[in-house]
Amino acid sequence: MPSTSAEFPDDVVALRAMLAAQAAEIAAQAADIATHKARLIEALAARDAEHAELVAARAGLIEQRYEIEALRARLARALRVAFGRSSEKLRERVEQLELTLADIDELLAETAPDAAAPSVADATTPEATSKPARKPLPEALPREVIEHAAPGSCPSCGGHLRPLGEDVTEILEYVPGAFRVIRHVRPKSSCRACETIAQAPAPSLPVARGRAGPGLLAHVLVAKYADHLPLHRQAEIYARAEIDLSRSTLADMVGQMVRLLRPLVDALGRHVMAGERVHADDTVVPVLEPGLGRTRTARLWTYVRDDRPFAGPAPPAVLYRYSGDRKGEHPRAHLQSFRGILQADGYAGFAGLYAGEVIEAACMAHVRRKFWDAHEHTKAPVAHEALQRIAALYRIEDTIRGRPAEQRLRVRLEHTAPLMAELCAWLEAMLPRLPGRSDTAKTIRYTLPRWQALTLMLRDGRACIDNSAAERAIRPITLGRRNWTFAGSDAGGERAAAIYSLIETAKLNGLDPEDYLRRVIACIADHPVNRVAELLPWNLPDARPRLDQRRAA
Repeated sequence: MPSTSAEFPDDVVALRAMLAAQAAEIAAQAADIATHKARLIEALAARDAEHAELVAARAGLIEQRYEIEALRARLARALRVAFGRSSEKLRERVEQLELTLADIDELLAETAPDAAAPSVADATTPEATSKPARKPLPEALPREVIEHAAPGSCPSCGGHLRPLGEDVTEILEYVPGAFRVIRHVRPKSSCRACETIAQAPAPSLPVARGRAGPGLLAHVLVAKYADHLPLHRQAEIYARAEIDLSRSTLADMVGQMVRLLRPLVDALGRHVMAGERVHADDTVVPVLEPGLGRTRTARLWTYVRDDRPFAGPAPPAVLYRYSGDRKGEHPRAHLQSFRGILQADGYAGFAGLYAGEVIEAACMAHVRRKFWDAHEHTKAPVAHEALQRIAALYRIEDTIRGRPAEQRLRVRLEHTAPLMAELCAWLEAMLPRLPGRSDTAKTIRYTLPRWQALTLMLRDGRACIDNSAAERAIRPITLGRRNWTFAGSDAGGERAAAIYSLIETAKLNGLDPEDYLRRVIACIADHPVNRVAELLPWNLPDARPRLDQRRAA
């Protein structure tokens, strides 16, 4: 822009052109200012939204901590009331509170971001000051010292290093039958030339700044989910060995391990759903209703891929999924990516899957069980004869288990198909002769509508005669209910499903689940997430086999 009137042209047309150019420049600058202003407003709004989310999350954590403190107070009152008295109701109430507290602590550990040292501003907040200080590990425990060699020369300039002290990290580890302390000693050196401090890198730990070794973490998980020992009972066992591991500390371990192992469970789920045939079943899981002192009924679903009966090359695996109820939407969501044979019982929730690329295969064991119950209750001759006919089918299956699908189908067409045809005709003939409300008649009415699915094994050699693989996978859950009685929350049920999947899959592959988890936990924090499938049980040949597998060998 001209700074003096002498710089303006005398020609009116030129002057107008100059003014028009200046007006255009001003308009462009105004547009740029408006654009930058809009971006600034958008960035401020995004920052405010993120801040609001952080504030809400922080408020949620504080509210959960207040709930923990309230539950602890209730637990203390219950213990005071129970002291000196023998009351089953009081003991049950204490167990409920212990499970609820453990579930909340596990959830906080699983969902909280990676722990970081609190800033000076946060040091006075309740959540920063409420965390207990660590107690030193007992001096009586045996200690194993691991020396990490210092660098030979300065990593910055290559100069000579002189000793400068050392850092010591003590890890509480568990080996079968004993605790020990692992001391990681890392000498420090300083460079004489440039004063750079050199030291071996800190050992990689499953939990950053944690004090539990992989063996201890694996032992806690297996004790809780395979041996069915709730965390407060484990804490009592460790206390007898003079190890101060509180229930809340153990819950923190479990929650962080579930978060660490979640990608591996997802990889396991992809393997199961890629199978040609999957067995499915579910079982009841009582879940505690917070604040009400009673339980409601949830479900734990199991999906088993086991190709060994038809000599398939894929390793066996089992995937568990938790849901708060038994609505059919849950198995449909679990099996959304599955294409193949679904071997299951007659649950109506599976029915919606069979309209697409999922083929229904029914379970003869369910039929046999119903006839068995009818025979036990009434000694009905028809039920007894049905059991004899079904037994003949199983004798044929015993001869072809583990053989290729083509051979299985050939034997079935020659020997099983005639028996199945005779059984169907006999059931149809017997039904009109029986009282309509008798157990035997009800069983026949259960069987005949499923005949197409029951005879899939005569059209596909991969299909099994029953769903026993899924029922075997459910058995550890039903046995565990006798000890832990109920889950503490829905989140606790989801955590149980994740760890059960890894433990039971390790067992299916003949591995000791504790040794397998120890090896996985020792390396998964540094393992590339896109190669996490390398840590599935069949990809760790060095893991220790189960004792029964070693005896069989």
